[in-house]
Amino acid sequence: MSLPDQRPILLVGFSIAWLNYIGAPQSEAHALVIEEPDVARKRDAQTRLAARGLNRLIVWEYQMPGAARRFHAAYAHLRPAAVLPCVEYAVPFAARLAELYGVAGAGSRAAAILRDKWLLRQATARHGVTNPRSEQAGGSLDVLRFMLEQGGPVVLKPANRQGSVGTRVLFDPAEVGAAWDECITQDEGVNVPDREIPLRMLVEQYISGDEFSVEMLVRDGVPLFSNVTQKRLFPGQRPIEMGHAVPARISGAQCDLLVTSTRRVLSAVGFGSGYVHCEWIVSGGAPVLVECAGRMPGDGIVDLIDYAWGTNMTSLFVDVMRGADIRQSVPSAPRAAAAVWFLRVPAGEVRSVEGLEACRAAPGVLSADVVVKPGDRTHDLRSSWDRVGFVRTGAPTTEDALRLASDAAALIHVDVEPLATAARPARHASVSTRKDKDIS
Repeated sequence: MSLPDQRPILLVGFSIAWLNYIGAPQSEAHALVIEEPDVARKRDAQTRLAARGLNRLIVWEYQMPGAARRFHAAYAHLRPAAVLPCVEYAVPFAARLAELYGVAGAGSRAAAILRDKWLLRQATARHGVTNPRSEQAGGSLDVLRFMLEQGGPVVLKPANRQGSVGTRVLFDPAEVGAAWDECITQDEGVNVPDREIPLRMLVEQYISGDEFSVEMLVRDGVPLFSNVTQKRLFPGQRPIEMGHAVPARISGAQCDLLVTSTRRVLSAVGFGSGYVHCEWIVSGGAPVLVECAGRMPGDGIVDLIDYAWGTNMTSLFVDVMRGADIRQSVPSAPRAAAAVWFLRVPAGEVRSVEGLEACRAAPGVLSADVVVKPGDRTHDLRSSWDRVGFVRTGAPTTEDALRLASDAAALIHVDVEPLATAARPARHASVSTRKDKDIS
């Protein structure tokens, strides 16, 4: 019997989901967390790690140019078994650091493309992946010109942000000026460093259709596991997820088409080993690429996959990135269904939160939480960060899981007092007018 690998795993980005994994009694992972100094401070990462008996935090400005090379020079002695991106902004650093340490990873070129929506459009279009028409925008006049040429609605979005931050669908040219100012006013709060991060904006053709994501575990470019998740958005001009369900309620042929399209994306960018979360809109029966992330999905989708497929996807991912034999069988089909439903409230100050325990006791509920308390400020829904709670459910079918999640979420009541000062602090990003070339 071989001894467990005692080399550390480097987790780039402080993540509650990963904190739960490395702190679990059954976990063999000796993990070190790498986080930006500002984010570690604002999220109190050291204290939260210590509360679980973990003292494994390295603060490093990993989003700066050349950060991986400097980290490797300072910590060459670590010789990790794996380097894993735990948050979106960690993807390029983790991939480059994996190369420097000589362990499995996405590849720095693939990671750079996946992290930049403009580069992703160029790379995948050359490989036959259907993309919406897209251009880089340096100001509102670029957006207006594109919209008039397009002759229909458009999507204004950042090329290099996450969680639907700064994203809005525009239907009327008269909206463009105000929408531009609104979309470049971004505040991700505790999730980003205090220093300004250059912003690049895109304007794209609006595609109407059903939305899905494909989650795929990959080793050396070969998919080992694939799942298709069904999405539902909040109504309005902000494309923010209201819910997810696993497995998607579509035919086997449609699932195969989405998985095949995702494999084409990975081939286009030259993806090595890791996990991808690729989002699609199916319009007229054809998948159109929205974006693709080189990391495990957020929004609790991993928990939905684990329940529906009867697996531990995080452990599978760690095994792949360690280059180890997979210690559990990879399931070939889901055995049940699971869903998550998110909560939104108006902008204001929270007066009370009621019904959470009743929600948790409702049929099919696996977990539920509300992340605000009396006295907290809430904001209008402008990104995923503005949602205030969730409910996860399990059931025999996807339809049942969604119904149970929606019904249970309705039991939670967050009473909010509207406030004239409830608007978030303005943080205007400097928008680059540079037209980036693609990576060939």
